Amino acid sequence: MFTRYVLPEVQVLLRVALSLTSQPADAEDLVQETLLRAYRSADRFDGRHPRAWLLTIMRNAEVNRHRRRRPHLLDDPDADLTRLSVAPDGAPPTPEEVVVGEQFDEVVDAAFAALPRQHQQVVRLVDVDGLTYAEAARLLGIPEGTVMSRLHRARKRIRIRLAAAGLAPKRGAL
Repeated sequence: MFTRYVLPEVQVLLRVALSLTSQPADAEDLVQETLLRAYRSADRFDGRHPRAWLLTIMRNAEVNRHRRRRPHLLDDPDADLTRLSVAPDGAPPTPEEVVVGEQFDEVVDAAFAALPRQHQQVVRLVDVDGLTYAEAARLLGIPEGTVMSRLHRARKRIRIRLAAAGLAPKRGAL
C-alpha cells in the first residue's frame, strides 16, 4: 500500500516542502519526516486522496518544526500581556485588536503547547484541519464522544489561559 499510494507523490512532496522551507536540506528533512509519519499511520489510511493526506501530514510536521524552534514559547507570555493589554492612549483594545495582536497568538501557542498530547491531537484535527468529530475519531481510532470530550477540555484550558492573560472574559463576566 505504501509503495502504491505514497511513492508516486514524493516529487510533489519535495516541491511543496521546498516552497515551505526555502532550503533544500530542510525540504528533504521535512519530506523524510512526512514519509515516516505516513508509514507509521498507513494502516489508518483509507486509500482515498493520498496527495491530500500526505500534504496534511507535511503541513502538520512543518507546524511542529516551527513550534519547536520558537524560543518565545519558553518565555512567560503573561509578563508581556499585562504590559500590552492597555493601549498607549489608555483606552482598552478592541476585540479585533486583541485577536489580531501578537500577544494573543503567543498565549494561544503557549496554552496549546501546555495541553496533553491527546488534547493537542483533537484540537489540531478538528479546529485547525477542519475535520468533523467523526473523521477525527476514525483517524485516531477512538469513539466520537472521546473526541468531543477531549476537545471540550482542551478548549476550556485554552480559554482559562486567555482569561488569565486578560484576553478573554472570565466565566460569568459576560
